[in-house]
Amino acid sequence: MFNKFKNKKDTDKQNIELDLHNIPEHIAIIMDGNGRWAKNRKLARIKGHYEGMQTIKRITREASNIGVKYLTLYAFSTENWSRPEKEVKYIMSLPIDFLSTFLPELIEKDVKVETVGFVDQLPEKTREAIETAKARTKDNQGLRLIFAINYGGRAEIIHSVKSLYHELQNSEQSIDDLTEAQFSSHLMTKHYPDPELLIRTSGEQRISNFLIWQLSYSEFIFNSKLWPDFDADDLKECIKIYQSRQRRFGGL
Repeated sequence: MFNKFKNKKDTDKQNIELDLHNIPEHIAIIMDGNGRWAKNRKLARIKGHYEGMQTIKRITREASNIGVKYLTLYAFSTENWSRPEKEVKYIMSLPIDFLSTFLPELIEKDVKVETVGFVDQLPEKTREAIETAKARTKDNQGLRLIFAINYGGRAEIIHSVKSLYHELQNSEQSIDDLTEAQFSSHLMTKHYPDPELLIRTSGEQRISNFLIWQLSYSEFIFNSKLWPDFDADDLKECIKIYQSRQRRFGGL
């Protein structure tokens, strides 16, 4: 199981020993730093986004190698539409190129592509590429690779409250009987466990409207590397830090 996605570049690096019985089931990543990576090299910001896509491939391979079951990547937020039009247009083209080149490997390695967010609002060709990838991997049983695209935590909660309101209107249940589990069942992430580990690259220390409800008891690790420089060893180092912590969930 842990031999999938072997990559010579990764195996040439130092060996970081992990407790394979304590791998986070669900890891969420805020992939930050593409623009700064490009700026540091006096390149266009879009070059940073391109390199960031290559990092997604590396991290997906490694997550599958070590037995992560869910990997949620914050690809594009509901606020990112305010970026320059040229940059947004390029970002919207990336899923088309990325999935067309990486999809055969994802299929071969049993990875299932899924999304959270308002995908119906994406440009048609972007949406078609995503839906094709989801359809072609829907029966896969390995790592579930979840792209949070056109996603925002506050927008998700508002969307969920509206859905819950309609459910309560059509039932005899009182609002006083509402439970956390019932509310969670209306979230876009209802089919996934909450992340045990959140990683944010680039050194920034905030969650930026990402999985507001779901991260309540997640372990946070803020890595200083810019996303295009983040590699398999960095992921394993984050997991090693996670494994050194004691999770109490508000208890002793």
